[in-house]
Amino acid sequence: MFKWLKAMAILIAAVLFLAACSTDAPGSGDAGEGEEGDGDNSVTVGFSVSTLNNPFFVSLRDGTELAAKEAGFDIITSDAQDDPTTQLSDIEDMLQQNIDVLLINPVDSEAVVSAVELANEAGVPVITVDRSADGGEVVTHVASDNVAGGEMAGEYIVSQLEEQGKLVEIEGVPGASATRERGEGFHNVIDKMNDLEMVANQTANFDRTEGLTVMENILQGTEKIDAVFAHNDEMALGALEAIESAGLSEDIIVVGFDAIDDAVKAVEDGTLDATIAQQPKLIGEEAVKAAQKIVNGDEVERTIPVELELVTNN
Repeated sequence: MFKWLKAMAILIAAVLFLAACSTDAPGSGDAGEGEEGDGDNSVTVGFSVSTLNNPFFVSLRDGTELAAKEAGFDIITSDAQDDPTTQLSDIEDMLQQNIDVLLINPVDSEAVVSAVELANEAGVPVITVDRSADGGEVVTHVASDNVAGGEMAGEYIVSQLEEQGKLVEIEGVPGASATRERGEGFHNVIDKMNDLEMVANQTANFDRTEGLTVMENILQGTEKIDAVFAHNDEMALGALEAIESAGLSEDIIVVGFDAIDDAVKAVEDGTLDATIAQQPKLIGEEAVKAAQKIVNGDEVERTIPVELELVTNN
């Protein structure tokens, strides 16, 4: 009996010893790099785009998604369809999916504040892209300098008109930071010119069809127009169509903003006089780089500028 008890004691001690040697933390076994054991380290980025009914924002989305893929991030993209309510709902859904960083291209800079604040409450860092937010805590804003771009457009028109003439301004979505800033830059230049007169100023909501309709109405009610500045190329191309239909393409200078493919081709063909070139894909890439820094705990600049360029056929 004594020998049997001694044998049992030795067996129990051996089992306890083996158990003690196997107390590694879960997930710290032999799973190699990139295997299932690393799944908990994945990063998910949410990206809310104002609209995908505009080539500029399609390029912005493409650049962002490609950069996210190259960084090894998962990305959830939504199209707000130029509706602030839809954008808020989309962002609420993203936050429910436990995203790590939120990129927002706002429909409306004021209306988006409530969405930013929801992300703040959830502890999700926010990056605004191309358009800014009027409130809430935003880690960084990635965009071209819209004020400088508006000034470029103004300076070009002033030089072409030799500082005198009658002007039309077609504005973007009311409340969008791009609308305010591009208009501000434009007026920084033209308001200093005593012989330049603003004969019409209307919104076309960054939309080509609305740009066409607005320009048709302006042409019907205005005796003389020397130049048009539209806050984006979609509106500029719509305005250009109305001007060409009226047989006035040789008489009116038209300048757009964004340098989308259709606008660049129109400049090359000599129908559109100029456009201000942004780099939407680069804006998206820079936004993802900023997200990567945030995830890594690195410091990020409050604003990340992306260069502009005046595109003409000269």
